[in-house]
Amino acid sequence: MSKKSAKKKKKWIVYGALGALLVVVVGLTIASGGKEDIVSVQTEKVARRTITETVTTTGNIQPEFNVEIRPEVTGEVVQLNVEDGDQVKKGQLLLKIRPDTYLAQRERIMASLESQQATLEMREADLKAVRADFERVKELHDRDLVSDAEMEQAERSLKTAEASVESAKASIKQWRAQLTENSEELLKTSIIAPMDGTITQLNVELGERVLGSGFSQGQLLMTVGDLNSMEAIVEVDENDIVNVSVGDTARVTVDAFGDRVFRGLVRQLGNSAIATGVGTQQEVVNFEVKIDIIDLDPELRPGMSCGATIETETKKDVVAVPIQSVTAREKESEKGERGRKPQNGGEEKSSDRQKRFEEVVFLVENGKAKKVAVETGISDDYYIEITNGLDTGATVVSGSYGAISRELEDGAVVTVEDEFGEGKRGKRGGDE
Repeated sequence: MSKKSAKKKKKWIVYGALGALLVVVVGLTIASGGKEDIVSVQTEKVARRTITETVTTTGNIQPEFNVEIRPEVTGEVVQLNVEDGDQVKKGQLLLKIRPDTYLAQRERIMASLESQQATLEMREADLKAVRADFERVKELHDRDLVSDAEMEQAERSLKTAEASVESAKASIKQWRAQLTENSEELLKTSIIAPMDGTITQLNVELGERVLGSGFSQGQLLMTVGDLNSMEAIVEVDENDIVNVSVGDTARVTVDAFGDRVFRGLVRQLGNSAIATGVGTQQEVVNFEVKIDIIDLDPELRPGMSCGATIETETKKDVVAVPIQSVTAREKESEKGERGRKPQNGGEEKSSDRQKRFEEVVFLVENGKAKKVAVETGISDDYYIEITNGLDTGATVVSGSYGAISRELEDGAVVTVEDEFGEGKRGKRGGDE
């Protein structure tokens, strides 16, 4: 065999091997394309349950009746009769501010008042003499013994004397008002308890100089609270506050008491928003909620951190499924129109986007997933109410999250995992 013939034969062998390999690859591709994708899921029976919708939040424990003590006068604390945690009675002297400045001011006012009273007596005496002169001149004028000019001069002198007396009386009234004001200032140097309670906060020491309320709020000296009536003050998100009502039951946990649960009732809802991070992406708007604590404990202290679970609504004997079973999928009627532009030529509104989707669950029937549109109601931490679309007894897919949210489609073949995580394909037709 010539060298040229051997080379040609080798070339045909290579082409033949490549052709056989191509046939094998195409065959495998066709074979694999005929297989069905099987989705592994967990399931649960649809049942009737009692669902309690809740709002969870955090806050602090505070006395329901709490009074901040701030001075109205400025000065040095010369007497301090209480310590943090002391029990006090209404009217009890708590502390005293040095009154020396106000006592000196009182002496000056008293001296000025006495001076004005003496001045008034002198002017009243002058008025008496001027009035006598006026009566005498008037009598002579009536008998045409004095001129009209002399009569007018007498009248002016009388009015001047009367005005001087009135001026002295007004000055005395002014000094007496200052004396009253000074007396009130002196009283303010003694700070008394406004109510029965406990000193829950003490921010002042003996000898410290404190600032009174002038054009600004006075310095916080101490706080008196009634520990026989405690409340939890929490902040609720703006999206949840609409579900909370006065009288709702609450479960309060205090960090210092471990797992112990205190019963509570919502007493007050704040009307003013509490905003943080305004103007940023982290902006949060909350509303203050006050919860009366029913199960009091003498060890509860103001300022303790707490958590609260407010029960906003309870429904009994309703159709319910695991909360993770419900997902949102695009409506079949909208899939063909995906990407369409709004009629007005602008961007698609969020309300329009919401109309394109529906809430669905997946049932397992004959080894396949069946997509069912549902309407939902309230939910708790584990289950959600189904108001329309399901009845008890059906088998609903409850996991996994990835399967429910992405993998499952209507008609998909599924395998149900048992408690050990092993899959078992459901019956379909006559096959096991």
